[in-house]
Amino acid sequence: MAFTRAAGKHRRPGRIHRTTARAAGVATLAGTGVMGTLAAVPAQAAGTTAEQTGLTPVVSIGDSVAERIDAQAVAQQQAADEKAAEEAARNAAARAAAKERAAEVRAAREAERRRLNAFVAPIAHSYVSTGYRTGGSLWSSGTHTGVDFHAAAGTAVHAVGSGTVVSAGWGGAYGYEVVIRMADGMYTQYGHLSSIGVSAGERVTPGGQIGLSGSTGNTTGPHLHFEARTTPDYGSDIDPVAYLRKHGVNI
Repeated sequence: MAFTRAAGKHRRPGRIHRTTARAAGVATLAGTGVMGTLAAVPAQAAGTTAEQTGLTPVVSIGDSVAERIDAQAVAQQQAADEKAAEEAARNAAARAAAKERAAEVRAAREAERRRLNAFVAPIAHSYVSTGYRTGGSLWSSGTHTGVDFHAAAGTAVHAVGSGTVVSAGWGGAYGYEVVIRMADGMYTQYGHLSSIGVSAGERVTPGGQIGLSGSTGNTTGPHLHFEARTTPDYGSDIDPVAYLRKHGVNI
């Protein structure tokens, strides 16, 4: 029985035919220069920049470069830490110095407060030669209204405490005298002075020199007559030794 091939149908080319056609195609490409163009593409791609291609380049960093970057970062962090530590130390030192200065100021103020509130004897390294309320014809009231401190002429006389000078000048039988209103509201009198070193209204502090001892007024010899009073006037006297001892003076 005979078979016939359908019209319009083509059979797949044989292997020999395909090989022949591929060879012919290569020859044709080579003849037209396309093969040369394709061969040049890798070379062109190798020299093409990121701007020309629009692609983001990938940079590969070697281990040694990465290690150097890490070491630099560590060094920078260490330097920053050291700087911060130094700044903290300076701040701590400044705070400590300020605290110390504040403590010194407080101590100085407290020392000054104690000094101003302190009392001293009117004559240093002396003693009472005539006591309070001693009787005799030497005094108009018949008794001694103060105490006498032994002192050679010209011995420094000191304010026994803080206060303000009420009067300074001639006091009749007391000779040259100074009367001071004390910070506690009492009054002290210093009589028979040879010279006066303060004036009315002047502020005095404990131990401040107010004059020199002498023998002016009604007296038999140089000494200091000292009184403690409740007012600046004669006749308001209290025991001056008890007054001084009350304020811590050892007599």
